[in-house]
Amino acid sequence: MDKFRRCVSYIGSKAAAAAIALAVSAPVFSGCGKVLSEVTLSVWCPQESVEAVEQMITEFTGLHSDEAVFHITVSEEEELSCKETVLANPAAAADIYAFADDQFRELYNAGALLEVTLDADTVIAENGGADNGAIRSATVDGKLYAYPVTASNGYFLYYNSAYLSEEDVKSLDRILQVAEENGKKFAMDFTSGWYIYSFFKGAGLDVSLNEDGLTNSCDWNSADGKYKGRDVAEAMLRIAESGGFISCGDDDFVSGAADGSIIAGINGTWNAVNIEKAYGENYAAAKLPEYTVAGDSVQMCSFAGYKLMGVNSATEQPEWSMRLAQWITNEENQMTLFRLKGEGPSNVKAAASEEVRAAKAIAALGEQSAYGYLQNVGGSYWTPTNVFGTTIAARNPDGTDLQELLDTMVKGITSLPEDSTGTE
Repeated sequence: MDKFRRCVSYIGSKAAAAAIALAVSAPVFSGCGKVLSEVTLSVWCPQESVEAVEQMITEFTGLHSDEAVFHITVSEEEELSCKETVLANPAAAADIYAFADDQFRELYNAGALLEVTLDADTVIAENGGADNGAIRSATVDGKLYAYPVTASNGYFLYYNSAYLSEEDVKSLDRILQVAEENGKKFAMDFTSGWYIYSFFKGAGLDVSLNEDGLTNSCDWNSADGKYKGRDVAEAMLRIAESGGFISCGDDDFVSGAADGSIIAGINGTWNAVNIEKAYGENYAAAKLPEYTVAGDSVQMCSFAGYKLMGVNSATEQPEWSMRLAQWITNEENQMTLFRLKGEGPSNVKAAASEEVRAAKAIAALGEQSAYGYLQNVGGSYWTPTNVFGTTIAARNPDGTDLQELLDTMVKGITSLPEDSTGTE
């Protein structure tokens, strides 16, 4: 009888012309003649999570089949690009969507997130309490606006233990030396401000979002202090000039690990399954290494981030949207995503499980957490850091003075975002 009381349909991608119906909706009456309401919802999640989320929805609709007839679609939308898609047309966005925590403030400022008013205290408690980073990343003025999904949106070091020992991976200089001696590479994406933050923060330089929620403060071009911005830029340039270095993104890192050309790299838990498969019995992970700046060895730092699931403030089904979002992000379903993608749960019970604690990537991330900082930057941060990092990765081909490169980057980072002025 259930299959006649609900209709859950899925879309494999936003380009799909039609949904694949898992069941056919019939007259909306329960077995006892009760008239059921019809609930139409849409969910956006990453491609690799679609199948798992579909199963979660099937279970959810089964539990509530005596309350409503459901028409729920799941579409592919990557977490890293979700903000742009939502803000382009919030009214046309999904009722529920997954995104990385660095997008939270802009989504909140745009009014695209519905405050969590249903079981908010439960959600907060299950994810470590109000002072936990996962909850803080989704909270404004003590009010919760998204559901934590993972607590592992940070980065650390993967390495192939056939080439590198536990002692070797404590030093980036040593990693590069071993890679070069063996005709191999150490990989890190210098074009991303997310990763190059590790060098500046490690040297005591900082960037943060101002109280206006739009602009950033940044001292990466500092000419004072123990370590200057130029010192960091020179260190990065030396790394880029090493024969054992390659700057590349996720796909190239995974393929390089698989073909044996990359023996170590800085990346996150979302690639744990792929890297473990690539390195096999030699798969290993550790906190970020120390790097040399101005003649000293300093610990590389990192952003500590979270994945979140938000409810669109434009939804016509706020209660059901919140109920479904809470279900998708509960303890059991966070464990499902951990097994699928290797990402660490934010739910404290799930995170404390033996299965999670035994994962090498999660253990490395836990070790790195002592040097991890909540990602708190505005939209103006990303393009200038991309330009700077790309130039350094290319070994500064035009020979531009490093201080000039730093000053230009910081000017961009601290500027008002273009979209806040109404310009394109």
